[in-house]
Amino acid sequence: MIKFFRKIRQRLLTENKFSKYMLYAIGEIVLVVIGILIALQIDTWNQNRLADNEERTILKNIHTEFLQNKETLKNTILEINSSFNAGKKLFNLIGKNRTEIEKFNLDSLIFKTLEYAAFRPSENTISDLLQSGRLQLLKDTNLKDLLYLWSRNINGYENARNRVEIKVDEELVPYLSKYYSMRDIDMYGRLAWKTKTNLNIDKLGVFEDIEFENILDDYLYRISTSRLRINELEKTINAIIKETEPQDD
Repeated sequence: MIKFFRKIRQRLLTENKFSKYMLYAIGEIVLVVIGILIALQIDTWNQNRLADNEERTILKNIHTEFLQNKETLKNTILEINSSFNAGKKLFNLIGKNRTEIEKFNLDSLIFKTLEYAAFRPSENTISDLLQSGRLQLLKDTNLKDLLYLWSRNINGYENARNRVEIKVDEELVPYLSKYYSMRDIDMYGRLAWKTKTNLNIDKLGVFEDIEFENILDDYLYRISTSRLRINELEKTINAIIKETEPQDD
């Protein structure tokens, strides 16, 4: 093909048909430009196609990950509610007469109260998007806003969770270690002791102590705050799942 065009140019020059040669040369340039534009268009189309395919993969991964997070959160909510409800039962026994208090399995209630569950979601897809800068591949601005909201809500929840764990580690457990039997509590946990403490202690005395009431009150307040943060996470998870649902072509 190149040889063909070259022969035409040589013939026109030989025949001294300069004007026709110029028209031909211009036409040839136009053809070259058109070819370049077509090649650029094909390259752009191919890049867009690859970007669309990658976006679909990202959306699928986000959808799958947040379905898993929803299931994990559901189990966490059940455990947190169990801890909160057990703590409320203990709190309502403070100041009551001993006969009424002894009707309850206090060791089990305290164990459930201390078993505060932590929500630990999977964030592999989001972390990869943020670190690699591929978040810009998402055309859905609403989804991007939801992902940023998720990050803020996670930080808020983790702060609330840390406050609960600090209360347990620095106040509640140290108090119970002084005035109660951790061995009796651990009969219902991983240690699963078969017998109670051999020491003669007045475990019911904690229900007559204002310090225990105040510690437990603050503990329950912190759990209630974390539950609010959990509710925000649940709403965000549901919104992200809905936003990333596969669309029918």
